[in-house]
Amino acid sequence: MWYALRMDSVTPRREMYAATTRRALMETALRMFVDSGYLAVAAEDLVRAAGLSRGALYHHFGGKQGLFQAVFEEQEELAVLRIRNAMAARTDPWRQALTGMETFLDVCAERDYREIVLLQGPIALGWRRWRELDQRHLGGLLTAGTKALVDAGLIQEHPAEMIAAAIYGGLTELSLIMAEADDPATARRDAGRLARNLLTGLAPNPHPDDERP
Repeated sequence: MWYALRMDSVTPRREMYAATTRRALMETALRMFVDSGYLAVAAEDLVRAAGLSRGALYHHFGGKQGLFQAVFEEQEELAVLRIRNAMAARTDPWRQALTGMETFLDVCAERDYREIVLLQGPIALGWRRWRELDQRHLGGLLTAGTKALVDAGLIQEHPAEMIAAAIYGGLTELSLIMAEADDPATARRDAGRLARNLLTGLAPNPHPDDERP
């Protein structure tokens, strides 16, 4: 019994240490990848800056790329949470969709997301894996929002999955243009106007309540 109690107390400490180690590596990696870029950061630099061993990096993430993917997915998860919360504050599907698009573009304009997801993601993960992960996080939210618009008769009756794919493609390309723009503020404004016009173009009739959410 004493041994069992001792093991019970050791396990939470180990789990806490593991969580602390992962958090330290991810926070260090976020700052270094954002500041210097994925290719310019060596695994040795990461663990040294985090005050940890190379073994910790490989144990928890399998290497630099695995660590980058964890940072990438965390940025995506934070983006989805922010978009969901913004949409939840709206009551009708049309304004939810507009709010979701605007919030997504706002996220894309912020430095951490822009650098990790839009600029470094394709380099570190490759285009195929980048697209797979991006769709995994954002695709369900976009498809659900599109279906709500179709069901409410607010956009033309096409398969919701195809509409979602078209909107996803448009927003993805706009976000990449924003990420590389010389004038980010102008690019963000122009992207928002175009995204809104694209959605409005899918409506059976011009929507009367189309001011910025």
